[in-house]
Amino acid sequence: MPLSDAENVIYQNALKYITELSLNLMAVKVSERAESFLGWCQQLQSICAKELNMELLEPAQLPALKKLQDILIAAISIGQVKMTRIAPWPIYSDFITQQSSLQSVTERLSLLSHIKEIRETPLAEMLPEDKLAYIGKHSVKHDPSVYTFDVEWFASTKGAKLFHQLISEKPSAFDSALSHIPLEGEITFLHYEQFVTQYSEIFANFTDNKAEGEKAPLAPATRLLAMRRPDQFIALSNAKIDLYCQALSIVKFDKSDFKSYWFDLIMTMRSCAWWLQPQPEDATELTLWQNRAVFVDCFFFADESYAAKSNYIKLRDKPKASHVKSKASSNLARKRSKESAEMLVDIALTADDMPEYMLSKRDSIIKQVVDGKSVDHAISLMRAIFG
Repeated sequence: MPLSDAENVIYQNALKYITELSLNLMAVKVSERAESFLGWCQQLQSICAKELNMELLEPAQLPALKKLQDILIAAISIGQVKMTRIAPWPIYSDFITQQSSLQSVTERLSLLSHIKEIRETPLAEMLPEDKLAYIGKHSVKHDPSVYTFDVEWFASTKGAKLFHQLISEKPSAFDSALSHIPLEGEITFLHYEQFVTQYSEIFANFTDNKAEGEKAPLAPATRLLAMRRPDQFIALSNAKIDLYCQALSIVKFDKSDFKSYWFDLIMTMRSCAWWLQPQPEDATELTLWQNRAVFVDCFFFADESYAAKSNYIKLRDKPKASHVKSKASSNLARKRSKESAEMLVDIALTADDMPEYMLSKRDSIIKQVVDGKSVDHAISLMRAIFG
């Protein structure tokens, strides 16, 4: 199949690791052939995740497998976001509907519905949990009977420590910045520029007496903007900036480039057919349309384990996990059948400090435990390879 220059770069990078796994990949029976580069990436990623015989892999091949999967996942995200450049509204909305289960669309809509209810309340007057929901930081205080969603959907800000410190100390300053963004109607560059000026001043004033000034971070700002106007702004994480740029064929910008965010990313989005769609009459479609910009996030790769990583689900099911742990403790001395190994591994994976990527390695860990390794040993091996 013909490849673009960008696709060819991805393909060549993938080949470096496919070569190391070629014999293992050749052992997988394929009944259908992909007709596009995106389809090829999706098919190969699925093979790597579900169909490779892990028993035939040598430990030295695991890093190559991990790197290949990372390349394919990025390529799938780029390919799917690229679709939005030409997708009319029916295709755009249908894709999100089709991804509903994988992308936790119900949770996402619940989050946006909650934000809509509190949007006119100043940050300075919000309940602490509501303020964290608005800015995208999960807390154990988010009672799952009230917050029936993960507040970190659409660009978590949990790593933005200075942002959290300042929004805690100076919420009124952030309210003043956000006041320049109208809650309804058109948003102009002047509106955006006024927001950026005041937002940046908050960080500049914090570092007035320091040798090196602290640049205002773009990603948390886009979270604030997207929650205020989810029909107008895309919420970014630093990790997704490069993927957006590749997908939309715009010059890569850095994590503090506010002008490129507006002129390249937002203005490109505003030229897309799906964004220009007139307001639909159907109530379900209308809800999605009112949040159409922020939902571009659902075009990034997601697999069957993605939705289960929701902080809401983890918090909701925590007592259940605790019950399983107490029940399992009396069975530790039994022979490690597959059922026993599954129980032990599932207990270990509920640890608070367990990296999220480890959940996708559950089956591999179970196999090693069945083969005689301790759970700690198996997890340590995975950490060494994929950490």
